[in-house]
Amino acid sequence: MQIVVPEFMEEDILRAGLSGSGILYDPGLVDRRAELLAALAGAEAIIVRNRTQVNAELLAAAPRLRVVGRLGVGLDNIDLEACKARGVAVFPASGANDISVAEYVISSAMVLLRGIHAMPSRLADGDWARNALMNGREINGKTLGLVGFGSIARETAKRALALGMDVMAYDPHLAPEGPHWDLKTGRVRPADLGTVLAGADVLSLHVPLTSGTRHMINEAALAQMKPGAIVINAARGGVVDEVALSQALRTGHLSGAALDVFETEPPPPEDCARFQGLANVILTPHIAGLSQESNRRVSEVTVASVRKHLLAEVS
Repeated sequence: MQIVVPEFMEEDILRAGLSGSGILYDPGLVDRRAELLAALAGAEAIIVRNRTQVNAELLAAAPRLRVVGRLGVGLDNIDLEACKARGVAVFPASGANDISVAEYVISSAMVLLRGIHAMPSRLADGDWARNALMNGREINGKTLGLVGFGSIARETAKRALALGMDVMAYDPHLAPEGPHWDLKTGRVRPADLGTVLAGADVLSLHVPLTSGTRHMINEAALAQMKPGAIVINAARGGVVDEVALSQALRTGHLSGAALDVFETEPPPPEDCARFQGLANVILTPHIAGLSQESNRRVSEVTVASVRKHLLAEVS
């Protein structure tokens, strides 16, 4: 069996879990599209992250392809309908990086509420700036608003409740009553989107990017938020209107934001310029779900899914 892996993963887990297969592991292959397509001629499996576009072009170049392993949970880089039509199974690593993303959200919220993320460089430059940080805010007693209440949002809610936050969530796919709102650390209040926007001190997004969620956090939505609120997006770029968000940060309507995902990745210089000069924003390169621990969990889950599918088809 030939397996192609054009993006980084834990190589020891890959080779141990799929021993006996022909493995082409080249984390830079994602950037050499023509070579990638040529390498897929005899491939029965491909394992990808979020940069490899598994589309009609790739499927046409891989006539023997039977399974796609996704090192993560987002599937917007994979044409699911085209895969289904070809009989190609798709396996995301559901749950494997939930903790890592949840910790990113909570840690970003704490840092932004206190306003301390820019201080190390200021202090190193000789700026004591103590007065500027005397009015930072505690996370205890604040309200966390979640847009979407899937597995990552629930892990985030558990940590927020344990820290003394009040938590409410909007998810149109969940009934307003049921055990899904009850967590070991407390209960999350279901609410409509307008209530979540208006009541959140910290708004965290946990929805996929679809035609219905694109720019759902736009100028009008941001205007509904209370002055001084914080927005965190570690879900998908495009859910937030970055132009509107940068304006809300510049005017001071929002006190801070953390973005781990962007409409275009990597963002072009003109997109990055929107946030230049802002001291109240944390920008990271789509790494919320990446940690030493989650990288191994994601690799283990993905390899196990691919191996099980390939062996089941053989038998």
